[in-house]
Amino acid sequence: MVAGVSPAAAEAVEELTRLYRELPPRPTVEDVEAAAAVLASADAEEAARLDEVAREEVAARQPEGVPGDLLAVLREARRNAVRLRALQQRKEAAHVVELERSFKVFDDLIQRASRVVSSGEAGGGRTGDGGVGVDKEDLEMEVKKKEAAFAAAAAAAEIERGSKGLVALGLESKPISSLRGDVSTGSDLEKLSLIQVAGLIESSAKKGTTELNLRGKLVDQIEWLPVSLGKLQDVTELDISENRIMALPSTIGSLRYLTKLDLHSNQLINIPDTFGELSNLIDLDLHANQLKSLPTSFGNLTSLANLDLSSNMLKVLPDCLGKLTNLRRMIVETNELDELPYTIGSCTSLVELRLDFNQLKALPEAIGKLEKLEILTCHYNRIKGLPTTAGSLSRLRELDVSFNEVEMIPENICLATSVVKLNLSRNFADLRTLPRSIGNLEMLEELDISSNQIRVLPDSFRCLSKLRVFHADETPLEVPPREVVKLGAQAVVQYMIDMNAARGTNQKKTDGGSFWTWLFSFLNPFLRKSQRYKEGESVKHSESK
Repeated sequence: MVAGVSPAAAEAVEELTRLYRELPPRPTVEDVEAAAAVLASADAEEAARLDEVAREEVAARQPEGVPGDLLAVLREARRNAVRLRALQQRKEAAHVVELERSFKVFDDLIQRASRVVSSGEAGGGRTGDGGVGVDKEDLEMEVKKKEAAFAAAAAAAEIERGSKGLVALGLESKPISSLRGDVSTGSDLEKLSLIQVAGLIESSAKKGTTELNLRGKLVDQIEWLPVSLGKLQDVTELDISENRIMALPSTIGSLRYLTKLDLHSNQLINIPDTFGELSNLIDLDLHANQLKSLPTSFGNLTSLANLDLSSNMLKVLPDCLGKLTNLRRMIVETNELDELPYTIGSCTSLVELRLDFNQLKALPEAIGKLEKLEILTCHYNRIKGLPTTAGSLSRLRELDVSFNEVEMIPENICLATSVVKLNLSRNFADLRTLPRSIGNLEMLEELDISSNQIRVLPDSFRCLSKLRVFHADETPLEVPPREVVKLGAQAVVQYMIDMNAARGTNQKKTDGGSFWTWLFSFLNPFLRKSQRYKEGESVKHSESK
């Protein structure tokens, strides 16, 4: 107890202590750092958006029929919309910063009160009976409690308060990395606001989190991520897919240990140049965004093995793609590509290449350098012919060029003798013949030539002994006849064998009657076997009597 303070002064100190106790929870260190990161990001993002709007205005022509004054109003409305969105993003962060500023004012007031009490103790000692004892220690204890919440990140009080923002998410007693498990098991967690994301980043960075899953967990209003994302130095797997992110911070290049990054199903328009600094990245999923181009630094992702760029708005792929010599799987279907870079031939580790649903008119000759390629699909394009180097694809197992404008299949494609599945269907009026040496594809199991103009199968077709699926719907085949095709793939092969054998012995197939002769000879072994079975059953029945 400290003596020498008047009753009125004691009441003042007690009221000050009570006021301090009634204050709302103080933001944690992580909260304040997260808020600062959000504000910094909001400023940078607003400036970038305004610059983008300005560039679009300069590049765009004035629409016909739109008055100049009205166009000026529209442009100002666009800029104002950018400012309002940025203001909304700042709102929560600004509140945290203002709250902390108010706490610092209270800190100063408490310190001043403490000094007054201390000076009273030093100058007055004990007074007479009229003196009132004031518990200075209680006041200082309150100060220390509040200061500990801000300064001691590891203190129990701070941990308790710092977890309040995530209680609703069911994460208060779990490491941040466990968010991945919670989301994947389908728990219906409340979505995170921007400042909560920033706080999560701060906490994850301090805990050394290695995996972070935010798939579909950001509120729809979040269009960008805070610059503090770069603090996740220990993260190796990051999933931010199925949100509405439009831009990534340049600091993403600081995630040097990142090996897997999933950004699919967002609204990304571009990728920062610093993206190329992710030198350890192995798996990258960017499908279902709005990307129109890739930065030249993309070629620095030399560890990349799996790349999905499908369902974007890409019109060209950069030449630097050829530097990705460890790339094994690349999917770029459903874009607007009209050509591939010649440097694609340098991606010598490619095993799977999917180019479907684009505007490709041809494949580069360099495609023949992909000696490890096993799957090549490019249906729904405008390809008129295959490169002559395709025969060098010695490991190719699946080739799909359906729904194109292919006029001819080069003979040397038949040097790719590992092909198991070949789809040449729906080139409509363009494709009229198959390669004469198609029989060299001894491993072929599935062949589709539907909706073409092929009338005669080449003689070597008889060598396709492993063919088990053959489709020729809406193709006007004459040799073999339609009736044979309906019997299945091996019936077609057998027909071609018999036809060539008959030709060798000067037996000529001239009319439809010869088909029935062939059909009888084809089915005759099965009929004889059935007859022998019936005779055997009859003998057994007689002996039993």
